[in-house]
Amino acid sequence: MASEDLAGALAAVLGGQGLRVQNCDSGPAGEPPAPVRLRKNVCYVVLAVFLNEQDEVLLIQEAKRECRGSWYLPAGRMEPGETIVEALQREVKEEAGLHCEPVTLLLVEERGPSWIRFVFLARPTGGILKTSKEADAESLQAAWYPRISLPTPLRAHDILHLVELAAQYRQQARHPLILPQELPCSVVCQRLVAAFTNVQTVWVLVGTVGMPHLPITACGFTPMEQRGGIKVAVLRLLQECLTLHNLAVETKGLLGLQHLGKEHTDGICLNVLVTVAFRNPGIQDEPPKVLGENYSWWKVMEGDLQTQLLQKLQESSVVPLNR
Repeated sequence: MASEDLAGALAAVLGGQGLRVQNCDSGPAGEPPAPVRLRKNVCYVVLAVFLNEQDEVLLIQEAKRECRGSWYLPAGRMEPGETIVEALQREVKEEAGLHCEPVTLLLVEERGPSWIRFVFLARPTGGILKTSKEADAESLQAAWYPRISLPTPLRAHDILHLVELAAQYRQQARHPLILPQELPCSVVCQRLVAAFTNVQTVWVLVGTVGMPHLPITACGFTPMEQRGGIKVAVLRLLQECLTLHNLAVETKGLLGLQHLGKEHTDGICLNVLVTVAFRNPGIQDEPPKVLGENYSWWKVMEGDLQTQLLQKLQESSVVPLNR
């Protein structure tokens, strides 16, 4: 039965679905992590990339004093009580005058757990493009510009990479459509699909405290975890159960994203795909030994799951997670 539950959980996560966060298997040293709150200890930013059939990009002209007159993609901070999609739709309506819906998550950027930006490919569903006559504190106007001939000055050149990422996705999608799953979470955490592979065999690390499950690591807000980014929490959990000095650990990217934002649940859970491998493989064809009794390796026997997981690993069919 435990294997069936694990198979169902893995299938849900690989399919971009969410699973409720019950407990965290690993947390920062000291006291358990306090619940996160927007405007207090975390800042989430949403950003939308729109591309039309003429290969034009939707840009807004900034009204803020420090960057007034410069151009940028529609973006802004989430407010308490919003879902990620609601925040995206509000920002686009305020800054560009358009109603919209997200197509897929394109990228997640982080500067440690206290600042995370969610980048979406989106499409307009209505509204009227904001003109200079409707200029207000949110923006001066919005306009479509050819992707290869953007206006100047830009508020920041980081959007160039985001526009190209959206264009590449439209031409050839590297990962399936992924949208946030509305599930409550009180902390910033990561659910790991930590995989060890050998030819066509794959093992996944599971937590064994209580019912076997995909392990979850809570991000801390210490200066070290802020400097090191959210990967620190991944390494912390793996260090608790594996001897890491002879292993190579890599976060491949996101399989899914969970957040609700209602009733003071401002936390997020990132479902991440991680690979564990020996630095010098040699003839080792079994996963590294697990230390202690809180974790174990689960050999994925279900053919469809095994194929799906191997394909995601080989093709990096995940949402990029950048620092």
